[in-house]
Parts: sequence; C-alpha cells; structure tokens
Amino acid sequence: MSNETQGLELRSLVKSSGELELSLATVSHPDPGPDEILVRVQASPINPSDLGLLLGPIDVAQAKMSGPADRPVTTAPIQPNFMRAMGGRADESMPVGNEGAGEVIKAGANAQHLLGKTVAMLGGAMYAQYRLLKAADVLVLPAGATAADGASCFVNPLTALGMVETMRMEGHKALVHTAAASNLGQMLNKVCIKDGVDLVNIVRSPEQAKILTDIGAKYVVDSTAPDFMEELIKALAATGATLAFDAIGGGKLAGQILSGMEVAANMTAKTYSRYGSTTYKQVYIYGGLNTSPTELNRSFGMSWGLGGWLLTPFLMKIGAEAAGKLRQRVLDELKTTFASHYSHEISLAEVLNPEIMAGYNRRATGEKYLINPSKGLS
Repeated sequence: MSNETQGLELRSLVKSSGELELSLATVSHPDPGPDEILVRVQASPINPSDLGLLLGPIDVAQAKMSGPADRPVTTAPIQPNFMRAMGGRADESMPVGNEGAGEVIKAGANAQHLLGKTVAMLGGAMYAQYRLLKAADVLVLPAGATAADGASCFVNPLTALGMVETMRMEGHKALVHTAAASNLGQMLNKVCIKDGVDLVNIVRSPEQAKILTDIGAKYVVDSTAPDFMEELIKALAATGATLAFDAIGGGKLAGQILSGMEVAANMTAKTYSRYGSTTYKQVYIYGGLNTSPTELNRSFGMSWGLGGWLLTPFLMKIGAEAAGKLRQRVLDELKTTFASHYSHEISLAEVLNPEIMAGYNRRATGEKYLINPSKGLS
C-alpha cells in the first residue's frame, strides 16, 4: 500500500509576462521503487551555479516578498532585454539546488542497506524537504560525517579535481585559477599542494591573498595591484603554467592571462617568430562573476584557445570508472582537502527573503550559505 510523503520544495518560475516568482510548493513523493530511496534533505549549499536558475537575471534590489512568513512568495521584474534568453523556461515552475545531503528514510527492496544512512546527492531539486532518487546516484558518507559535511561534496570538490585532471589530460604542467580565494579555490590549492602541482592564484584584494598564503599557496597575485601584470608574468615563468580556469568570465582578465603566458613563453624562445611562440596556451571560462563581454587584446600570438568548461560534460567525457575514482577521493578526504565552511545557515523560506537574498547573491569570498530545509518549518 502506497504511503506518499509530502514536503515543501522551492520553485523558481519565469513568467512570460516578464516577472520572476519564487515560492514553496507542496510536493508528494511516492514510496521508492526497488532501486530507489527517499532522503530527508538536511543540508544543501547555495553555489554560484545554482543562482542562474534560482534568480535568473533579476535585480535583487527590486524583489518583493508577500504572504505568510513560512510560505512566502517573492517576485521581481525581469528586464525585457533579458527575457529572450529566458524564453526556454517561460511559465515552467522549476525546482532548484544542484547538490545536498541527508538521511535515507525510505528505501526500495534492493536498497534496504541504505536505510538510516547519511548520503550525499547530486541531481537537482535539492532545495526541498525530501528527495526521491536512485540508490546508485548517492554517496554514503563516512562514519562521523554530518549532512553539512557532505552537502558540498560534489560540485566544488569534483570541479577542483576535474581541473587538475584536465591539466594532465591536455599535457599542461601547471595551472592558473581566478577568483582563487573562493571555497572552490581553497580546495584547488589543497589538491595542488598535495599532488605537487604548481598553481598560480589570481585574487582581487590583499585580504584574499592572505587567505591563500595562510593555507600554503606559493603563487598569489592581486589583479587590483598596479604591478599585477609584472607579478603574473613572474609567476607564469616560474611555474610554466599554460592552462587557466577563469571564474570571472567578462572583462580583460582572460586576455591578460593569455598575454602573460605568451610573455613567459618567449623568455625562453631561441628565435623570433612574427606569429608568436609555439607554446599552446588555453583559458577555460567556467563562471560568470563579471557578466560583461570578454575582451581580448590579441597580444599572445596564434597558439592559444579560449573555451568553456563545465563539470558534468567533463565527467561524462572521462567515463564512469574514472569519475568513480574522483568521487572516492572526495570521500576519503571529506574533512581535510574537501572540507567546506559555511557563514550562514538559512531555511527554505529565508531563501526567499530579499535581504538574505542580497547576501548570498553577492557571492562574496568567505560567505557561503547553507540551506537547512528543516529549519523554521513545523
């Protein structure tokens, strides 16, 4: 006999009339099938990759909240020039949240061994009280690990490991990373230090630089400093880094990195070429902290590439066996290399509060928000 479980789920809706609506919907979850489990979600992070779906292109300052405190509805206008890009999701209420962790409260016949276990999950719709999914798609957390410990064990850890693996697969020997004092950036430093990989970190303030030097980073340059390019070139020459992962996206930084790599490569060139060095230089853009156009001043020869990089296509490219090895490393180093730290714990309803929204939408270094779907709900 079926015994459905009801719970709240955060929904983001772009209306064709030009308005974003955030709400909490009641969702019924059927009993798990033979290979499925039902998880009570206890922790889910707000990652930059979640914000595009959650908030779209709205100006948070224009968001308005109405309704009761435990079931609010928040709306904000979308500028007409952004609606064309939103057309594919118009009038479709969408669940949000890439990853999370929680306790298995129901399990199908083939997944009974997971009952009561705390598991980490990837697959969307994590900003919810419950999540029904296949048992094969979760990671059982090690003994003593909490849901908060495991809530961020997919996106940032696997991205950091994926960057290093991409470096190895494509024949580079060192890396550059921007917005490097982020939670992800700190993980990447720990991975590179442990694996003996040189990493050039680009930050935006002395305070961010200190965060990294305090955990052992050797090469840290501040993009706001007057001698930024000189210091960047020194670090690139010292490491031989020819691969960069750029979280900024817009503006001049990607081009500056390519230019710096070219100058560093030419320091050891034995002959002049009007086409630039033969050293191949690659920048992958994987984020959009700066939403302005990417500017390239073509001062880096003809041997270079600029492209996009995302975790899911990378994992598909390397295959299930290799991806499984990366996941196992995350579990093995969950409380060391891949430990996440949160500055705020908020409820589902608080996600919709415009004042709190302004905080997590800043994406500020040192501020990471964790959603606890049980908080503040009766």
